[in-house]
Amino acid sequence: MPTIAFLGLGAMGSRIARNILASGGDLVVWNRNPEKTEPYVAAGARAASSPRQAGEMADIVLAMVSNDEASREVWLDEETGALAGMAAGKTAIEVSTLTPDFVRSLGSAMAEKGVDLVEAPVSGTLPQAENAGLVFFLAGKTDALDRAEAVLKPLGKSLERVGDWGDAATVKLATNAILGVNVAAWAEVVAMLDRSQADTQTAVDAIAKTAVWAPNFAYLTSSMIKSDFDPKFPVELLDKDFRYALGLTGKGEAPMIEKAHETFERAIAEGLGAENMTAVAKLYR
Repeated sequence: MPTIAFLGLGAMGSRIARNILASGGDLVVWNRNPEKTEPYVAAGARAASSPRQAGEMADIVLAMVSNDEASREVWLDEETGALAGMAAGKTAIEVSTLTPDFVRSLGSAMAEKGVDLVEAPVSGTLPQAENAGLVFFLAGKTDALDRAEAVLKPLGKSLERVGDWGDAATVKLATNAILGVNVAAWAEVVAMLDRSQADTQTAVDAIAKTAVWAPNFAYLTSSMIKSDFDPKFPVELLDKDFRYALGLTGKGEAPMIEKAHETFERAIAEGLGAENMTAVAKLYR
């Protein structure tokens, strides 16, 4: 059984790491705040003092951090980065949502040392991470993907191979652009219904019977109607994904995505960045 390291025990990463332990994996954990590793050590994992040490201890290293800058530090820092501790033949799995260009540069840096990069961003929020219901978008070399799938299969409901380095980031950013546009649209529609004579929940229940309904609309509308904005996917993280997605387009080439992004930027300006993405509904109340 390979030793697996997990770097980054944030809201999503902590749940994924827990599922690795539950599947019987030999787990090493690292987090910027070492106190977050304590429950995992108590459950049988080992803690690393740095990403570099985690890279030395493990055969396969996963990371889930917030952005390109954090990923660069965790993997590529010359003194403490995981790659500095990884020998040729080991496998890195980057689960974070990053820009395609950065992923390609990360893959090249790892290839120079003989380490295989598997790009594996996920679609799903906290409930899916907790219940192993994530969708993984995978990119990289075939043999590395085969090794990664053995680790990732207990963590998700679907493993989708989408191409070469950077392609998984592109698919993930496209997915979240669609998500963000839908969140922004429902924020306006729920407010429109609230101002009308119709009962909002009754109206939404009726809309749910039509062809325009999508699987995650029940969650989005319920969150907005009940004003339940406990952060599962914060405004500020979806805003980051909008920025990364718009980096793949030219100015004016994605007007709907740009307009939805403006809604999220406004929400951050009004202090809603740490709340759930559905908190953009507050802008219309």
